[in-house]
Amino acid sequence: MAGPRLDKVVIFGVGLIGGSFALGLKAAGAAKRVIGLGRTAANLEHALELGVIDEASDDPAVVVEADLVLIATPVGQMGTIMEAIAPHLGADTVVTDGGSTKQDVVALAYRLLNSHAAQFVPGHPIAGAEYSGVAAARADLYRQRKVVLTPLPENSERSIRRVRAAWRLCGAKLFRMRPAEHDRVFAAVSHLPHLLSYALVDQVARHPNGKQLFDYAAGGFRDFTRVASSHPEMWRDICVANRKALLQELTGYQRELAEMKQLLQKGDAAGLEKIFTRARAARNKWLKKQQ
Repeated sequence: MAGPRLDKVVIFGVGLIGGSFALGLKAAGAAKRVIGLGRTAANLEHALELGVIDEASDDPAVVVEADLVLIATPVGQMGTIMEAIAPHLGADTVVTDGGSTKQDVVALAYRLLNSHAAQFVPGHPIAGAEYSGVAAARADLYRQRKVVLTPLPENSERSIRRVRAAWRLCGAKLFRMRPAEHDRVFAAVSHLPHLLSYALVDQVARHPNGKQLFDYAAGGFRDFTRVASSHPEMWRDICVANRKALLQELTGYQRELAEMKQLLQKGDAAGLEKIFTRARAARNKWLKKQQ
């Protein structure tokens, strides 16, 4: 790799995350050749038609002499990919991922990448959307969005810099956390909201008059349940992989609901308003900080 230019980038999973990474690098003029791999030939063909990738492949050996490999599949598929690419990785290839959980992915890297584990720099772009597939990919997805890296003690600064540079070329802001800390944080602010959104939509859909309920659902329901349009397989894998931290957050949420239930049973308007006011203030403070 000369300067910020990546001569060869290989992406496993050319959907929203992987496709947007490719488009971001291309928009920055930073990727000479992007090769995509995935489970379906139709999606890869579409990625070629859209100009997201330059070549499609079904051979893990394509990682030979790659500057950077991004594994952007659901976390449940990452172990199989790591095992497949391990025999073909050269000393100069850096591997990263876009998974929403980190402790499980790090464990897979140590177990399956063998002597190449030090070349794996775990990452997580905080820039998802409710739609998936390469058609949803866009070059500006990561612009001014957070990307969290959770480097391994064995990672060289050179490897970390390469991954950081790639995400910065996509417009992202880089942050650093430990894998366990990452999983605790995102169990609370990402994984739990997705779980709740899926649960609410499923409850309404299974209601005896579900069709009528959907007919009258408006902005509040749409906003709360937006992420229930996300990729089910991806979120299945995330929830199972991070279930320990997610169960802790779910238990806390159940306590909050139990408190609200008691207030409703007692008709305690002041108690409910107190919680609503506290929550609104916290959310408005967060929104102001985001802006």
